[in-house]
Amino acid sequence: MAITFDKALGIHEHALQARVKRAEVLANNLANSDTPGYKARDVDFQAMMQKAQDSMAGFVMTTTHSGHMDTSSPGADGKLLYRTPHQPSIDGNTVDAQAEQTRFMRNAMDYQASFQFLSSRFSGLTKALKGE
Repeated sequence: MAITFDKALGIHEHALQARVKRAEVLANNLANSDTPGYKARDVDFQAMMQKAQDSMAGFVMTTTHSGHMDTSSPGADGKLLYRTPHQPSIDGNTVDAQAEQTRFMRNAMDYQASFQFLSSRFSGLTKALKGE
């Protein structure tokens, strides 16, 4: 039985890609925290992971006709969603800088954890191939 990267790495490869996309979006929110009328955006990380897990398990529903309805949750494909503000500013900006910094740092820590896990997985695979 052959081992594939999908089986060896699991969901963590998809998690890294989703974390990178989320970091870009959160950084963009922080950069525009003083822009009048800017609306904070985010990706639905949980929906993206659920979609990746379903595709790995072979449970993906596909649309074969333009009239078919999309059964995936909004944001599962990584599309940007608008965040509902707790308290928008007078100029219409919905970015809460402190909350965005917290989300950005949490995302960075989660990225680092996934990266370390994949690094140790590759290290283990390398040792297995060398026969150590």
